Amino acid sequence: MMGGGQQQLQQLSQELEELDAEIEEKEAEIEEFQDEKAGVDDAIEAIETLDSDSTVQVPLGGGAYVRAEVQDIDEIIVDLGGGYAAEQEQGDAIDALESKKESLDDRISAVREEITELEEESAELEQRAQQMQQQMQQQQMQQMQQQGEEGGQ
Repeated sequence: MMGGGQQQLQQLSQELEELDAEIEEKEAEIEEFQDEKAGVDDAIEAIETLDSDSTVQVPLGGGAYVRAEVQDIDEIIVDLGGGYAAEQEQGDAIDALESKKESLDDRISAVREEITELEEESAELEQRAQQMQQQMQQQQMQQMQQQGEEGGQ
């Protein structure tokens, strides 16, 4: 009987570990979305503050940059997702980026809800594990008392 309780406790412990790992993954996902949002904010700020003929540093990848001159700030190519991009005027580009930020906010909210559900599930499992431990301790104490009474007769 006691082995079964121990096994259930071990299973609960494993489920808790899996939930913790899933929560960590979700938190990393939120961080990625927030980084992406910060990049969008930087792009919006650049579009709003740059003028034609401004000199900018363009990332080439691998930490390398090249200086370039902005020919026309009214012609901005915006990533539309799915491997597609489109040339847009300054105002439309900002609107598209703001929309992207809203979409990222929605995704962050959805992942935060998932984390809340996982945390609630984790709390329930922890409570069940504590109850099981208490029951097992009570059973052990009762058995010890019974053995003591039997030995005293």
